[in-house]
Amino acid sequence: MTAPRRLPTWLLFLAPVLIWASTWHVILYQLASPVPVLTSVGWRFALAALLLAAMARVHGQSLKLPRYSHGYMLATGVIQYAGNYWAVYEAERYVPSGLVAVLFCLLVFMNALAAWLLWRQPVSRRFLAASSGAVLGVALIFWPELAATGARPDAALGLGLSFFAVVAACVGGFFTLALQRRGLPLVPVLAWSMGYGAAFLLAMSALTGHGLAFDWAPSYVASLFYLAAFGSVVAFTLYFRLAERRGAAQAALIGVMVPVIALIVSATLEGWQATPLAVGGMALCLVSLFVATRPASGAKP
Repeated sequence: MTAPRRLPTWLLFLAPVLIWASTWHVILYQLASPVPVLTSVGWRFALAALLLAAMARVHGQSLKLPRYSHGYMLATGVIQYAGNYWAVYEAERYVPSGLVAVLFCLLVFMNALAAWLLWRQPVSRRFLAASSGAVLGVALIFWPELAATGARPDAALGLGLSFFAVVAACVGGFFTLALQRRGLPLVPVLAWSMGYGAAFLLAMSALTGHGLAFDWAPSYVASLFYLAAFGSVVAFTLYFRLAERRGAAQAALIGVMVPVIALIVSATLEGWQATPLAVGGMALCLVSLFVATRPASGAKP
């Protein structure tokens, strides 16, 4: 079995895109269940943490990490895997999912700024211009939903939750990257982080009266396993490998590509019909991503 660090860069990018795009559809099976969202997300990350712990043991990696790292991992769990996901689900109660997807594209620029401030990682003007084109493409795809946002009475609350989710994803991601830069193994770090996030979510579910319900229906169990094993374990592991190799800003371009592929999945499985504006937005997004991810002259592939 090839170690993740030896995988080609294009696969580190493409695999999380395809996985996270498919989770948009798979999550529908979770939402159709009587289990509260807060609880379902808690079960998802609890299972993911167990799978990551098993993966670490198989590869001979110890789960015993320095004491100082647990502060980072606790913060990551609460901010990224609990706060971020909770905010996204809540935001979509007040604003269209397309608006949330567009706002998440801002993660590219947030990551670029944070990487420059923390580690002085340079970002080219070509990358910023191409990334802006990709974000515009995503906005065109979801333009009908964006145009209708103002008519929603709680749009401001939805926007606030969406922006909070983006900031949480950025902050939590950089906690993980900081531990990677200190030489800590990624898989154990993710196992602890997702475990802390799961514990926080399930505790909140119990304290708010939702309890710890579970649904043994095959559709719920299968979708939960997919979201944990692929949407959490595989996708996040490859995402952080890519961020370590190519920088946090380029890794965040995954979030720009995900809505495009997710809508193709939706057209296949849910009957979504593309408009000419959406097709044009997809084309702009793909071309911009090609330009943004093209290595600079003289750079090593």
